[in-house]
Amino acid sequence: MTLMGQNGAGKSTVFQLMNGKLESTDGAIHIERGLTIATSRQVIPQEQLSITVREFFEACFKEKVYDIDPKIDEILLVVNFKADHDRIIRSFSGGQQARLLLASALIQNPDLLLLDEPTNNLDSEGIEHLKQFLINYDKTVIVISHDANFLNAFTEGVLYLDIFTQRIERYTGNYFDVVKEITARVEQEKRKNAQLAKVIQENKDKANFFSHKGGKMRLVAKKLRDEVKESEENKVEVRKEDKTIRPFIIPVQESLSGEILGISATISMVDGKEVHRSVHVSLRKGDHLLLSGPNGIGKSTLLESIVFRNEKGITVNPDVEIGYYRQDFSTLNFEDTVYDSLGHIAADITNEKLRALAAGFLIDKDIIYSKIGSLSEGQKGLVSLAQLVLQKPGLLILDEPTNHMNFRHLPIIAKALSRYEGAMILVSHVKEFVDQVRIDETLNLTK
Repeated sequence: MTLMGQNGAGKSTVFQLMNGKLESTDGAIHIERGLTIATSRQVIPQEQLSITVREFFEACFKEKVYDIDPKIDEILLVVNFKADHDRIIRSFSGGQQARLLLASALIQNPDLLLLDEPTNNLDSEGIEHLKQFLINYDKTVIVISHDANFLNAFTEGVLYLDIFTQRIERYTGNYFDVVKEITARVEQEKRKNAQLAKVIQENKDKANFFSHKGGKMRLVAKKLRDEVKESEENKVEVRKEDKTIRPFIIPVQESLSGEILGISATISMVDGKEVHRSVHVSLRKGDHLLLSGPNGIGKSTLLESIVFRNEKGITVNPDVEIGYYRQDFSTLNFEDTVYDSLGHIAADITNEKLRALAAGFLIDKDIIYSKIGSLSEGQKGLVSLAQLVLQKPGLLILDEPTNHMNFRHLPIIAKALSRYEGAMILVSHVKEFVDQVRIDETLNLTK
């Protein structure tokens, strides 16, 4: 089954209610006695980043598991990954951490497997491997994902969490079947309301006409008004669709000229060994670069070297303002409110303009004063995009900006990136998204 809904609708919260991490304040959750549940989370908690692989898997069990190393190797094989058991979690790339998260749930061999955005940070090979695993999996799985093509490979039903009615609707079939069914239902509701509106107007006109005639005609008018009232009550509320963010532009830093970024050497990790290569990359204003390669090759490491300007072979214009969208959102202060987080970027912005910008990214009055740490991962991504708009960078760096995002937002984000007039580096494993973004040059770290 797939659990779907807009960013912030409560999908991850529903998972936490299922696995007992949260207790419901209303309603009831019925779980079969003895049912075992394991969850593959979206991200590894900060407090676990400093432990070893062995300790990470040991933490999956309430009781000590003796001779756990062979079990770890066996389950890592399932997710198509090898790792030294004494290696620290923080040293792995985002894609490698995604595989560890999945393996940490599978090693528990649960009756019910809950997967929260399992494709985030995975390269195409990892996603294909996960697809085949889920197709062949013989137990129950509920998946949260915004990747429609991934879901359609194995989904047999959809639980749709409606952010407007706060109810869960159940559908049979894959996501495309659900979209077709919902679209048909909306059209049916609109037609019914249009027919009722026509009848209502006709009866109102007749009632106004007869009300001036006097005598029995006034009784006819009253009856018609009663029919109008009944018809009004029979109108159905047309199902609301998930909102999408408004189109936006990321302004570019002014007064930039010449080379903004130069890369003459890269370091890649291949089979656990460093591979040094000479390259020639020169980005000027308006140049868009795609950085590609499989999980663990060193893409995020290269991006950080550019941001911190601390690696040989990399030259960054000292006057350039760098806008950095990190896949783990660690550039955000989780203790800040959304309002303060945006206000820090542009201190001179008016309250009215800040709220208008935030609203365009679906950050409404209900969450603008919430702490960043309390937001869903998708909402954190929207806050990060809003920050980039306010920052007006000359060099824009985006590391997996599609992660956690409602797929309805992706064409709008892609258009904004294509129109960006500064230098840009993009890392993304989502081909459908990359195909929508203007790319002038590709640097593949495997070649």
